[in-house]
Amino acid sequence: MKLAALFSGGKDSTYSIYKARQMGHDIKCLITLFPKSPNSHLLHFPSIKLTKLQSETMNIPHLVTELETDETNQEMKVLGILLKKAKQDFQIDGLVHGGISSEFQKKRFENICKENDLNILTPLWKASPKEYMNEIINSGFKFILTSVSSDGLDETWLGKIITISDLSKLSELSDKYGFNLNFEGGEAETFVVDCPLHSYPIQITKSKKIWDGYRGRFEIEDASLDSNARQS
Repeated sequence: MKLAALFSGGKDSTYSIYKARQMGHDIKCLITLFPKSPNSHLLHFPSIKLTKLQSETMNIPHLVTELETDETNQEMKVLGILLKKAKQDFQIDGLVHGGISSEFQKKRFENICKENDLNILTPLWKASPKEYMNEIINSGFKFILTSVSSDGLDETWLGKIITISDLSKLSELSDKYGFNLNFEGGEAETFVVDCPLHSYPIQITKSKKIWDGYRGRFEIEDASLDSNARQS
C-alpha cells in the first residue's frame, strides 16, 4: 500500500515506518500536527519542530500544520484535512501510526481513516514492552529521552541515547516504580537521532536541560544533519 505516516519524531512513529517498509509498503508522506500545548490526549511531540530535519534525512515529503486548540475533535478534523491532501497529492491508500496500547488513540484514528476510505496499519500494536525496546535498539535505532515525568526517572536520563545496557537499568526501574518500559503512558518522550531510515544522523549542537525536581525536559535548541558521519 501507499501510506501516509502519522509522525512525531519519536521512536514509536519512526519504528512504525521502518516496520511498514519491511512489510513492503511505500511511505509516501509524513503527517505531523503540532499540538497547541502538552495537554493533547492524542499528540505527544515535545521535539516536533525538529521533524523537518528527520523528514529531510529520510527523504520523505512532510505535511505539517499547527493546531490552534487541544480539543480532540478539532485535532481529528485537522488530521482529516491533511489525509485528504495526502490522498490528492500522493494517492495514499492508508495511514500507519505507532500506537502500542492506547485504545483511545486507536479508535480515533480508525474512525478518521474509515471516514476517508483509507486502510490503517498499526505494526506495533500490543507489542511486548521489553521485546519491543530490545528490538528497536538492536535494529540500529538511536533515540534520546526529551522528557521524563515518572518516579524512578531523574534528570540524568534527559538527552541520553538509550543503549541495551541502559535498557537493563530501565527495566529494573520499571519493575520498581511501575512505569511502562516503552513509555507508552507518557512517562518519557523520545526523539530519534539516527536509524536505518536516515541518510545522515542528526547532530544536536545546542541544548539545555530543565528540571523541577520531579520532571524535566531536554530542549534541543539547535541541530543539523551530520553529512560527514557516513564517510568511512
